[in-house]
Amino acid sequence: MLVLALDTCDSRGSVAILRDDCLLGVEIHDNPEDYSAWLLPAVRRLLDTQRLSLAEFSLYAVASGPGSFTGVRVGLTTVKAWSEVYGQPIAALSRLEALATYTSSRSPFVAVFTDAQRSQLFGALYRREAHGLQRVEEEVVITPERFLDCVIGTVGVQRVEWISPDPKCIVATPPWASRMALAETIHVISPVLAPAVGRLGYRLAQEQRLTDALSLDANYVRRSDAELLWKGAFGSR
Repeated sequence: MLVLALDTCDSRGSVAILRDDCLLGVEIHDNPEDYSAWLLPAVRRLLDTQRLSLAEFSLYAVASGPGSFTGVRVGLTTVKAWSEVYGQPIAALSRLEALATYTSSRSPFVAVFTDAQRSQLFGALYRREAHGLQRVEEEVVITPERFLDCVIGTVGVQRVEWISPDPKCIVATPPWASRMALAETIHVISPVLAPAVGRLGYRLAQEQRLTDALSLDANYVRRSDAELLWKGAFGSR
């Protein structure tokens, strides 16, 4: 299965081509150019390098958020167009879920986060279960201090694997000292997430958990919604 994967959720976006879950090539958004101008030429360069055409792909995988409104919208609009033109399905997935695929320990919990700007972060907490990771609560946009407090309120002294491309978001916050006392660190990963999006999209295809252009929707995790979802969540358990 040829998979074309997009991540345009923040300024550090990327596109990737995979055959099944094997990465063939990647283009990185490493300049200030708007996605509306950068994305399609980047895809064309990648296609030319691999000597492929859009008609040859069986699946489009896209990070549907959380992230910037404009970036997410450009990515989703693009794969919707491809899906309608070429009649192929879409794997829409959370960027935070893609981060969680980088887990490398057996800790009972996995916490992932990225910088949401304005002194906030996008975050999610997962519990490790027999069949894989299960998200504990809804994804949120929240202050780093509150995210840490709520995670700690849920896990107590149980081990947490922390995964992020943006460790600075929480390492300077007072609650982080309690996790350092447990010898926890942050697994810092690259912000180039299109390959992870593609691999997770391929997995969703194997599980027949796909969508189409009509049903595809964004996951902005807007502030007002996040505050409502978070109310009484981690800390009440």
